[in-house]
Parts: sequence; C-alpha cells; structure tokens
Amino acid sequence: MERKKILFVAEAVTLAHVGRPLALAQTLDRQRYDVHFACAPGYEQFFSGSELSRWSIDSIPSARFLAALAAGKPVYDAATLRRYVLDDQRLLQAVRPDVVIGDFRLSLSVSARLAGVPYVGLINAYWSPYVAQHYTVPAIGLARVLPIALADRLFRLARPLAFALHSMPLNRVRRGYGLRSLGRDLRRVYTDADHVLYADIPELFPSHDLPITHSYLGPVIWSPPTGLPSWWDALPAARQVVYVTLGSSGQGALLPKVLQALAPLPVTVIAATAGMVDPGLLPSNARAAAYLPGMMAAQRAALVICNGGSPTSQQALTAGVPVLGIAGNLDQYLNMHGVLAAGAGALLRSDRLNEEQLRDTALRLLEQPGPREAARKVAQQFLRYDAGARLARLLAQPLRR
Repeated sequence: MERKKILFVAEAVTLAHVGRPLALAQTLDRQRYDVHFACAPGYEQFFSGSELSRWSIDSIPSARFLAALAAGKPVYDAATLRRYVLDDQRLLQAVRPDVVIGDFRLSLSVSARLAGVPYVGLINAYWSPYVAQHYTVPAIGLARVLPIALADRLFRLARPLAFALHSMPLNRVRRGYGLRSLGRDLRRVYTDADHVLYADIPELFPSHDLPITHSYLGPVIWSPPTGLPSWWDALPAARQVVYVTLGSSGQGALLPKVLQALAPLPVTVIAATAGMVDPGLLPSNARAAAYLPGMMAAQRAALVICNGGSPTSQQALTAGVPVLGIAGNLDQYLNMHGVLAAGAGALLRSDRLNEEQLRDTALRLLEQPGPREAARKVAQQFLRYDAGARLARLLAQPLRR
C-alpha cells in the first residue's frame, strides 16, 4: 500500500508551536506515512533522531511576535500573510502532501485551499468559538496604567473590537484570493481548517454544539531532546523539588525574581533558564541548566512554576503536580483558567509579581493537599487520551476539503 504523505507546518514564533507538531509527527507509523516537517531555521537541535523529511519556511522573529502580544497589537499584517501564502504554495508544490497539518500557520487558511490539500489545524480548545471562556486583561498597557479591576472591565468591553482588528489582515488576504471572509471573531480565524484538533481535553475545556469537524486530541507532551545536567542525581533527597521554567513567551526576564522569592524556602529549585540567569548568581537552594527534559523535571517536582502556557502545564498535570502560572499574554490566561477551574493550581500576574506573593502562593500549593489531589485527578483524565492514536484514526479516514 502506498504511504500517505503528511506535511506538518509549524509557525516557529515560540518553541511550543514547533514542539507540539513535532511530538505528533514522531508518533506516526513510518510504514503507513511519509512524514514531512516544515518550519523556520533555528530549531535544528530539536530534530535529533527524528527521521523526518525537513523543509524550511519563513516565520516572523519571535521577538516581533512577543512584542506584538505585549502591546496587544495584531501579530501579522496583510503583507506578511501574503508573503506566507506564497511561501506555503512553493512548499505545497514541492512536497505534494495528501494532508497538511498546521500549528498556528494562519496562512494555510488560504494556501491549502488554493492547492486543494485537506488542511488539519492544531489549536488549544480555549481558542475555539465552541468553548466558553472568561477573559482576563493580559499584561498590556491598559493593565499597567489602571487598577486591574477597572482594566479587566474595559478589556472585556473592548475585546470584541480587538478580536475584529486582529481578524482583518487574514480576511483581507482571503478576499484577494477570492475566498470568503471569516468574520470578526478571531477564534474563527484561528480555527479555520477542514478539520480542527484541540490539544486539550473536554474535562478542562468543555465545548458546546461542537461540529463533527472539531475534535479533542488530548494533551500533546513534548520535551526538548537534552541530556541531564551533572547535578541531577545529587539533589537532596529530603527536600521537595520545585521546577521553574518560564519558557520562550516573554516571562523569562522574571526568572531571577522567582528564584530569589524561593530562596528562603526549604525546597530545592531546579530551573530551566534559557540563558536568562548567570549560574554564578543562583541562590544556594537552586540548580539550573539552559534546558531540562520537562517531563522528567515535572515528575520529580512537587510544584511546577511556569508562564501558565499549555505545554508546561500539561507536563505538570500529566505528572499529577500542581501548576503555578505567572501569566502575561492572553493565551496563558485562557489556559490557566482551565487549570484553576480544576483546582489544580494558582495564577499570578507577570506585571504585578512580587516576591512575597509568589512565595506565599508557592507554599500554599506545596502544603495544602487539595491542589495536588486535583492535579492527580487531571492526570487520570489525561490517561483516557492518546493524541498520537487519535491523530492516526483521523488520518485513516478520507479527509475532504
């Protein structure tokens, strides 16, 4: 039987958008699927041993993406998306896939349709128009100049207009190619695909009136292929471990403050720094490495402190460990609302962070049994979902445009 050719396309503005499709690509049976992977250069170290056919495409720099999030501005303008469409078309013409699977590659809304290739979109459930959400003002200028309660109310009033502004660039590009508008709801823009897969579970993010073209994959767990640091086997056995990783989505500069807040506690801190902290300035109870195998670190920890994003939160919850999310952008707040609803963690604002508040919150999550019990319950729910198997079942079906 001829192998079906599958092309994964990652919009490499953060490591998470590369790691998630890479984790899924590695689950597919190579006897049944010819698997290709496209993303921007700079991530070569994470493909070690993956045996994927690699392709290079353009993505905007991470710094530009994060700056737009911090300012509350649209991430892409129409000119960028038009360039993306042309880049996609060259890729699709070269690979000629049977199915293209995109992670935040919004231009596939146009290019996959022009090429006549079935398009599967990967997204978190909290961006779905079929999942109810509570919107909190992220760390944008509005929150910096006003009391949070007032900024929250104004943000909820302005949010539909903001979503409409963020939707305009792609709609403009679609009209240029004779495709209909997706409307003013950014969630429609983010979930425009022939089939949409949520990298979440409905127990955390329940949906309503879900169409048959939308389905839950379950958690997609990925850790960078990195070795263990020299100190890994020499950590004090009698102390609880706190795993700290603030990721690549803007909160990395807070890492020194987080480590100082935890310094007085009777815990051992293991931190993935991405080079944000001088190893010579670490508190005495902290150990650090540029990268750590996230799943192993979460399994060793009693608490995970992160930016509140989905990838690390899912690692922690898979290990049955509570999450302390220090959220900055809207995506992180939306994810943490699901964690909070489950009782499996706590949320702090990155733009209002102080050491005493962080220390008190960490102690509460370490000492009280409720959050750990809730995290363990989520871990049991996660066991019902095999993301790779669910993807394979979808790909075994005839996918129509």
